[in-house]
Amino acid sequence: MRLFILVDDKSGNICSGEHGFSVLIGEKQKILFDTGASDLFLKNAQKLNVNLEDISHIVLSHGHWDHGNGLKFIKNKRLVLHPGSFVKRYRDRDDSYIGLPLSLEEAKINFDLVLAKEPYFIVDDIVFLGEIPRNNDFEAKKTTWHKEDKEEDFVMDDSALAIKHEKGLIVIAGCSHSGICNIIEYAKEVTGLNKVYSVIGGFHLNNLDDVTNKTIEYFKKENIEKVYPSHCVSSDVVKKFIEELGAETIRSGSILNL
Repeated sequence: MRLFILVDDKSGNICSGEHGFSVLIGEKQKILFDTGASDLFLKNAQKLNVNLEDISHIVLSHGHWDHGNGLKFIKNKRLVLHPGSFVKRYRDRDDSYIGLPLSLEEAKINFDLVLAKEPYFIVDDIVFLGEIPRNNDFEAKKTTWHKEDKEEDFVMDDSALAIKHEKGLIVIAGCSHSGICNIIEYAKEVTGLNKVYSVIGGFHLNNLDDVTNKTIEYFKKENIEKVYPSHCVSSDVVKKFIEELGAETIRSGSILNL
């Protein structure tokens, strides 16, 4: 399993970074997971000599600008996402818009659209998880965003990919607004696999607090071999993951061979 980190907050040796996330899964079928905040995913793909013309699917983790603004620069592909991803959403602090750059109607014109609230198998061993049940008592309890009607926005469309691998499950998350532990538990339920081999992406952890500590304890209990915190994880939390779990850092341009 080969993964190309096309966009991350941190720049790599030859690839630039931005606040956003985009990963190419380069296997039997090429699958693009998230598109970052601009056309940087295209520029970095060129630097890595990766062809995006033959991708079979684009999968969007959720409807935030830093994961979906790149949709403005690509079209005529199958796009898989939760139907709630098109909600108009805003920051509480300044009412600035943080949603997707296109409406549902525009997406229907530009893409072969798959709206999936339930798990959707892209191929036999790769599944878009759909809406994540939020079952534990410590994740996804707060929000700093609201919808157009001023209702609190807990990003219920937040999802992830689960990949069946010979060594166990690989879970790729965009931002984990639904909670990375909730995501992993649901990935195990959907796939029927209990062994989690690797977890990659944004974990939405910014503080050395109780949520972070409980997340690390969960990862230890699951004995996850390869952990790659990225994007929306603060440097202090990344350091903690390295110290406690032997996690590895990734940047724009990183190539993971799993």
